[in-house]
Amino acid sequence: MQNKGLIKFFAILFALVSIYQLSFTFVADKVKSDAKTFAGGDPDKELKYLDSISKEKVFNLGFTDFTFNEVTDKQINKGLDLEGGINVILQISVKDVLKGLSKNSKNPVFNKSLADATANQKGNQTYIDAFFEAFEANSNGTVKLASPDIFANSSLQGEGGIDFKMTDAEAKKVIRKKVDESVDSAFGVLRERIDKFGVTQPNIQKLGETGRILVELPGAKDVDRIKRLLQSTAQLEFWETYKIEEIGNFLMAANESLKKTEIKKVETKEVVKDSLSALLSDGKDSAVAQKGNNPLFDKIIAQGGGPVLGLFSPKDTAAVNGYLKRADIKILLAADQRYAKFVWGKLMTIKDAKDKDVDAVELYALKGNRDNLAAMSGGVVTDAHDSFDQFGKPSVSMQMSAQGAKAWEELTGKAYTQKSNIAIVLDNVVYSAPGVSSGPISGGRSEISGSFDVTETKDLANVLRAGKLPAAADIVQSEVVGPSLGQEAIDNGTNSALVGLLLVSLWMMVYYGKAGWYANIALAVNLLFLFGILASLGAVLTLPGIAGIVLTMGTAVDANIIIYERAKEELRDGKSLSEAVVSSYSWTGAMRSIVDANVTHILTGAVLFIFGSGPIKGFATTLLIGIVTSLFTSIFIARIFIDRNIAGKNDLSFVTNFSKNFFKNFHLDFLKYKKWAYGFSAVVVVVSIVSLSTNGLDQGVDFVGGRTFQVRFEKPVQAEVVKEELEKVFGSAEAKVFGSDNQLKITTKYKVQEHGSEADEEVNKLLYDNLKQHYSAGLTYEKFVNAYDGKKLGIVQASKVGPTVAEDIKTNAYWAVLGSMAIVFLYLMISFRRWQYSLGAIAAIAHDVIFVLGIYSLCYKFMPFGMEIDQHFIAAILTVIGYSMNDTVIVFDRVREFLDGKTKGSFYEIVNKSINTTMSRTINTSLTMLAVLLIMFLFGGESIRGFIFAMLIGILVGTYSSLFIATPVLVDTISSVDKDLIEKQHQEAN
Repeated sequence: MQNKGLIKFFAILFALVSIYQLSFTFVADKVKSDAKTFAGGDPDKELKYLDSISKEKVFNLGFTDFTFNEVTDKQINKGLDLEGGINVILQISVKDVLKGLSKNSKNPVFNKSLADATANQKGNQTYIDAFFEAFEANSNGTVKLASPDIFANSSLQGEGGIDFKMTDAEAKKVIRKKVDESVDSAFGVLRERIDKFGVTQPNIQKLGETGRILVELPGAKDVDRIKRLLQSTAQLEFWETYKIEEIGNFLMAANESLKKTEIKKVETKEVVKDSLSALLSDGKDSAVAQKGNNPLFDKIIAQGGGPVLGLFSPKDTAAVNGYLKRADIKILLAADQRYAKFVWGKLMTIKDAKDKDVDAVELYALKGNRDNLAAMSGGVVTDAHDSFDQFGKPSVSMQMSAQGAKAWEELTGKAYTQKSNIAIVLDNVVYSAPGVSSGPISGGRSEISGSFDVTETKDLANVLRAGKLPAAADIVQSEVVGPSLGQEAIDNGTNSALVGLLLVSLWMMVYYGKAGWYANIALAVNLLFLFGILASLGAVLTLPGIAGIVLTMGTAVDANIIIYERAKEELRDGKSLSEAVVSSYSWTGAMRSIVDANVTHILTGAVLFIFGSGPIKGFATTLLIGIVTSLFTSIFIARIFIDRNIAGKNDLSFVTNFSKNFFKNFHLDFLKYKKWAYGFSAVVVVVSIVSLSTNGLDQGVDFVGGRTFQVRFEKPVQAEVVKEELEKVFGSAEAKVFGSDNQLKITTKYKVQEHGSEADEEVNKLLYDNLKQHYSAGLTYEKFVNAYDGKKLGIVQASKVGPTVAEDIKTNAYWAVLGSMAIVFLYLMISFRRWQYSLGAIAAIAHDVIFVLGIYSLCYKFMPFGMEIDQHFIAAILTVIGYSMNDTVIVFDRVREFLDGKTKGSFYEIVNKSINTTMSRTINTSLTMLAVLLIMFLFGGESIRGFIFAMLIGILVGTYSSLFIATPVLVDTISSVDKDLIEKQHQEAN
């Protein structure tokens, strides 16, 4: 080997750099472990400890030192499935941005286009592209985007804006730019909120041009609080309010009108004696005071007063909203109240008639106007901080600009004169509605008080300081992982990696002897390089990423196996050890096969990286890095030790007493059985297609949208019982045993299209209320929902995928599979210069994919583990494509070599001999891969068991197809003329 000294130098240098990079991970883990010990299980105390040492020196190398913050920036970051925490994708509402840019245009073409874009948006299509497409179809050239009543308005005129003379193409450029600016603004606001939230190593990034923003908060535990913080648009407004006596006549009329359509039965019960019921009765017991006779008033659970019209149960708010929005009810408003706006207050807890705690919300009536604008906007707020009011209760103090201070003085002066109230409304929720008792308030200072705790006021102040979002930010995808589940994933991944490493190393020693030891040394160096690169890139390690590392161990020895098998052939042909080694490492030896196999593997890995997201991208990252490091260590590191042996003892034989006769005289007429193989595969393909058509697949929420909860119980539970209980409240729900019999995977589509934090909280509370009967007393809602160290019961993992994201994921999956097949086809056609090789390989791949899909379709209903079709499954399919190609290319390379060489025999004999000479390599590689996958399947954890099972089946089928499908298709598609020509050339050569 030339330049051996240079290779040694770079290998040692690379190893030292890898150790240096990994040292930061070890130090960071040590400091975090100390923090956990110090905190004694208190997450707030742990966070404060880490914050307190963030700028302290914790790592000294003698010539330089690093603070804790610097160390954590350089460590290998663990993904949420290992660390625990919250991951969300926020969709900035481009629809709201466009409405804002048009100043809420009433143009019918514009508004129909917005509605059509929402309804018809395709997978991977941005909303703005869908809008432009809909606008073009609806306007049909009659209306321009630059119309004065759409985008050529006062706010978009001027330099860089829209002129009414612009064409649609010109206007589109400006609109795209303005939308991008809004998304950038939202990104900045969210970053500022997150930076002040107090989570170590938060991650926020824009996802291309989709208007989506990814937010990762490792270690975050308060689920509901974080979702509220992220989704709040911080749209602060100040509204004048009606008092109950002003709006009471309307409410009585509304109640009377609703009786005609809503009353179904009469049930006599005690009615809440509040201010509204006092308006309805003169104190005598009348039919009107009977529970069931008053559709609106019967839903009141506590007395109102002043601006509060009454308190209602949160579950009744949708019904009340429906009543108040009905045209036949709204017409009952007095002429000067026709623009009244009914709004709810923030959720609170009150005592009911039996002194039990119940949730309640207050109903307010705001004094609206034709344009639905507040008396004063919150944009004038320049600063906000949490404090305490005059009664010592948590509140938020605000400071306004000079212009805002003047408007505030006028508004409070009016309220003082009229003895009215001012509602402080944030994101369409009334936080408080104080009266003004001491005259106009000057100076621009104001305060928000109410039923807050200290955490809420801190978050509210944070949101107000960071500023408002330009449009609604909806959570379209989310995942919550508890730290305990993350630790289990780490333990499972570590165990499977160690067992897999031991198994591969043992087999290499048993089969190849001393050469196997050299391959194992190369494998150890490969793992050091792999982790060093991950650390230097700041990559995120996920559970699928660990699976990628374990798979790397299985493939790391693949190149060594190819080289060693070639060396054995050369030795059998009478060459010396040194000549055999040189020949096996040459391009005409093993290198061409290794390059072709790994290039196809890299191509499918690259497709997976491009189309994957989150943990799947982590899997692709480790897989791609592992391929490169494996090639380097297999070809160069192992070669150094082999050359050293040749220069010394010269006793390498690449076999042991156990393996020396394996495949020595192996000869099977593979082509003889091609008809049987075609028949068997045809039956499998037909059965698979029929099953896919009738039985379908178990599509996960990644593909169809929905909410998934992994819930642990104290004792084993019956999945069917839980399913029936949840169907009563969610309408549709699925419950399956997930791993142990005290753990269920619960899936529902309930309110998956509603992205607000209120909908998420409602689902969580309904889940808790209906499952708490399966727990002993003491498991509170907070403990059931939120994550904390040592959590063993309740929700240990939760995820949500909105319909639009699911459609994008599904589209990406199709393109990933088809794209990888197309890329491989083109590469093989270029490399082998015969389209028949490409066709044979693609036929084998298509066969393998259909086979795996068929197994999943046939078995998902009764297998004891999850077999969902999700992103993980697509990753498995692409990995199967890569490894199937790897096997096929090795066989094809030998076929090409023999057909181009001087091997004796007929065409069929030459091809058969080609396959037989690769059998040792094919079986060895497949066995090591299957053994590693089996270890992952048994010890890798429940969450990736279906993912690993797909690869297990795929590798097994891929080995079969490379021998019995790919090569026969190649042979059958080569014309008789070409076969005769090849045979003639071989006869002449011999």
